[in-house]
Amino acid sequence: MNNTRDLLQVLARQFGLLNKNCCQISGQDISLIHSHILYEIGRQSMPSMQKVAETLGVDITTFSRQIQSLIKSKLVKKTASPEDGRVYLLSLTTEGKFVAGSIEKMMNDYLDEVFSFMNEFEKETVIRSLQLLNASMQKSKMCCTPMG
Repeated sequence: MNNTRDLLQVLARQFGLLNKNCCQISGQDISLIHSHILYEIGRQSMPSMQKVAETLGVDITTFSRQIQSLIKSKLVKKTASPEDGRVYLLSLTTEGKFVAGSIEKMMNDYLDEVFSFMNEFEKETVIRSLQLLNASMQKSKMCCTPMG
């Protein structure tokens, strides 16, 4: 198992996880963290800023700066909660939905192409293995701590 880190390092590079930007859509460079934020806001229904920050494992100060950038880019809308005005809820603008959808399509096309080199059993094995790895990482006390 001593090459496990090597495998994960190569996987991160091939997925572009070290790239500053994940993609360019509608003339906008979208950073990797912005891509993750857009995905989570789209996946959840009007989540609070705190909830998305916690989901991504990002401290709230760093997250607030990222949200301000996405608001300035007209991709995200921030609204005070009707129940508690101190809590801000996030939603995607029309442009934000377009960008998130474009990223989703690009990722799905990429994964479809990657999986096209595997037979059905191999594909299912990889997916089951990733599910197992994710579940084990969530149980680890060393994993998923917020980073600044």
